[in-house]
Amino acid sequence: MTEILSPVATDGDPLSADRVVDHPAWPVLKAAVEAIRPAQDKDGAIDFDAEDAPSRESVEAELERAVSAVRELAPLLPHDAAYHEALVDDLRRWGAEGFGVPDFLDSLLAFQPAQQRADGLQHLVVFAMYTQNGNPDRNLEAVVLRMVWPDWLAELERTRYDNPMFCGITFEDFTSGYDTNSAVLFPETIAVRQAPERFTWGGIFCDREAARFRRVVDAACDTTSLELPEDARGLLTDQQRAQQTFVLWDMVHDRTHSHGDLPFDPFMIKQRQPFWMYGLEELRCDLTAFHEAVTLEAEGFPQGRDVQYAVLLDRLFRFPVTGPRNRNYDGLGGQLLFAYLHKHDALRWRDNRLTIDWERAREVTVRLREEIETLYRDGIDRPKIVHWFKAYDLVSTYLSPHPGSTWAKGPDALDLSLPPRKLVDDVLPDEFPLSMFYEALAKKLRGVITSTKGITAESVAAAA
Repeated sequence: MTEILSPVATDGDPLSADRVVDHPAWPVLKAAVEAIRPAQDKDGAIDFDAEDAPSRESVEAELERAVSAVRELAPLLPHDAAYHEALVDDLRRWGAEGFGVPDFLDSLLAFQPAQQRADGLQHLVVFAMYTQNGNPDRNLEAVVLRMVWPDWLAELERTRYDNPMFCGITFEDFTSGYDTNSAVLFPETIAVRQAPERFTWGGIFCDREAARFRRVVDAACDTTSLELPEDARGLLTDQQRAQQTFVLWDMVHDRTHSHGDLPFDPFMIKQRQPFWMYGLEELRCDLTAFHEAVTLEAEGFPQGRDVQYAVLLDRLFRFPVTGPRNRNYDGLGGQLLFAYLHKHDALRWRDNRLTIDWERAREVTVRLREEIETLYRDGIDRPKIVHWFKAYDLVSTYLSPHPGSTWAKGPDALDLSLPPRKLVDDVLPDEFPLSMFYEALAKKLRGVITSTKGITAESVAAAA
């Protein structure tokens, strides 16, 4: 049986370094960044001629405070010395050039966290950036984080799930852009003069994912009277165990975007496609993580069983009722999983109680993955628009389209003389509305979902 390893600090170990957030320079840096942020426009620039704009002198003073704080904190993090040196240069150049659209390319290129994935290693990160599912503007942000890289995970990545860019991370502290629903730190969100030739890292905050999973799923189980098996219940009471679960799930999910029978752009970020295509891609990656977790459990990894529970419960309960209904592709994936399990008798909603046949749910979930994989494999030989319709057929087999949908009427209802990207305009914002079950569940969980904004492991512990 593979044990979950906890990091242990020793002399010379990165864990023995002082915590950045306990240093007196951290609140100074945080306050300086928070003072600058409100003055920035959407693109990160500061218009000093705008109404209520601060004086240039006051912003310059705050910027210098931030620079001085970074210099004070940098000795705690010698592994990031090159990054912090470049960061100071980028900050000062931004001020010297009049606080126009910020450019953090040099410091971005110097920040290479994936090159030293040591469990517990701290990083202090400052960039002008937007936060995905958080703040859409490229404001200045500061965040202190720790790497999550236990020995068992490092070995799996080395021997089975090669993912050299993936960084599992946790929050230590952050500025306002992360007091949101954002749970990622991605280089493509950072303000730069030009995109790098390639990105070399990507971070996902497994502590936030675990904390909101625990809160929402616990409330959903109570609302639906779902009785979890004892081993699944432990995920809701143990934050560290849940974090270990999510970091494995994230690592396998992330690499799946570039593995399998894929289009040329597996992330689909350079294409304009109907949102159900994004929903199927994200669900494919999650179900691949589920499939791999079945194998890992059979090999003695306790995290394998936990990932299976987490994928099902998070996808069934949190995804469909989180966020707006405007082309919510993650919500769509959760709806599809629920409907598939329901129609194949793996879950039942009777007498106002939800029951899940866990063994059958495992078998049925694997079958859904196989259907999606077949769609992808066959799609290689299809024109794009045909592939989109085949994907629509798969989804609409289990989810009812909006009664006013043009796409639901088939190809004859669309102007096929238009390029495919123009046909996306005919997709309704809520092409596959929530079922009656989810409409009711969304109302009951609305307050709980709202309460997870900015959630961290520490805030969950404080509320317990």
